[in-house]
Amino acid sequence: MDFSDRQIQAAISLAIAALVGLGVGLEREWSGHASGPQARFAGLRTFLILGLLGGTAGLLANAGFELLAATLVIGGITLSVAAYVMVLRQSGADRDGTTEAAAILVVALGALAGSGFIAVAAGAGSLVVLALYEKTRLHGVVGRVHPEELRAALQFAVLALVVLPLLPTGPYLGWMAIRPRALWMIVLVFCALNFALFLARRTAGERHGYLLAGLLGGVISSTAVTFGFARYSKSYPQMSAALACGVIGACTILVPRVLVISAVLNPAIAAELMSFIVPAALVGAVVVAFAWRYGGKWETTTEAPPAPVSWLAPDDKNPLRLWVAIRLVVIFQLGIMAITYVRDMWAVKGLYGSAVLLGLTDVDALTVSMSSPSTAILPTIAARAIAIGILANTIVKLTISVGLGSARYRLVAGGALVTMALAISLTLALP
Repeated sequence: MDFSDRQIQAAISLAIAALVGLGVGLEREWSGHASGPQARFAGLRTFLILGLLGGTAGLLANAGFELLAATLVIGGITLSVAAYVMVLRQSGADRDGTTEAAAILVVALGALAGSGFIAVAAGAGSLVVLALYEKTRLHGVVGRVHPEELRAALQFAVLALVVLPLLPTGPYLGWMAIRPRALWMIVLVFCALNFALFLARRTAGERHGYLLAGLLGGVISSTAVTFGFARYSKSYPQMSAALACGVIGACTILVPRVLVISAVLNPAIAAELMSFIVPAALVGAVVVAFAWRYGGKWETTTEAPPAPVSWLAPDDKNPLRLWVAIRLVVIFQLGIMAITYVRDMWAVKGLYGSAVLLGLTDVDALTVSMSSPSTAILPTIAARAIAIGILANTIVKLTISVGLGSARYRLVAGGALVTMALAISLTLALP
């Protein structure tokens, strides 16, 4: 007997529906919810049957028997609801309805698989099984969530899902070319970075090592970390090597930070930019790896204070640093306008000069300005301009380290920064 493609597809759909039910039922059996004095109504076999029931309903709906399909789905849901009602009527019974809710979802996912959405049903079913299995860990995560973290997450959801869609695309105000939606996306990127740093700091603890402090502070401002650590090296010379490695960590983090920002705005520029700045990041990564492995003895003293980067990270009441991000966006818009003007007046050489000036003050402003689609700069030229700005910024940090740091700090930080600057210079010199 020959099987048609339609029959094979139906068999696959039913198999996926059955596997979804089987996976959920197996977890319920394994976790003990299907046995004992307070056993729920469904175990391995019942969930398997519910999955097949949903799959059959989906196939019937595709074949035009919508009423019969709806009857089967309603029957499966009614069975689950009735089972939960019976539990509620028992005195002292566990009122948790996870098993019954999972049964309803298995029927729905089975129907989804039967309707042809096999990948969606399989993915959602896997997620359900994982959530059921990781119950203890998920509850532990919820217990560790602080009110300010939840508030920040909800605020970010509103900013991204409510405010962003309402903003117009633009451009507006003629030559100023203001694009509200694009600017707000930049705000969201930096709010997300700030929130990530807040969570990292909280996970690491307030009194973390200088290397980790530098890595975290570099997400916000590697220049500020360099300035703060250089001054501390004079006051606490015994910690100079650790402080210097923290600065190298901050400068190394600058590279992925710039690449992320550029990739969000213009992936083509990010792809070109990698060849210019990744070699410098590799130099920094070698130093960071060495310090992480062997640098613990540099921080054995108890006289040194905590790493001076608490003022870099979001405070406990404002993890997103929304107004800081908005102020940065205003600077970015001014930078975009200036770069557009320079491009029209002095072409490529003028862009590179502007990149040096912006790089001396704010690499993020340079990255956003060059990566903005509104500037209409070729990806290779924009990437080269960003790399030139990062080189200028590296020279600034080298100057700060040499001018303000202790002798050992100058040796370690200065040597690594010179090597990173040379790496960028070599990539820029290549045709």
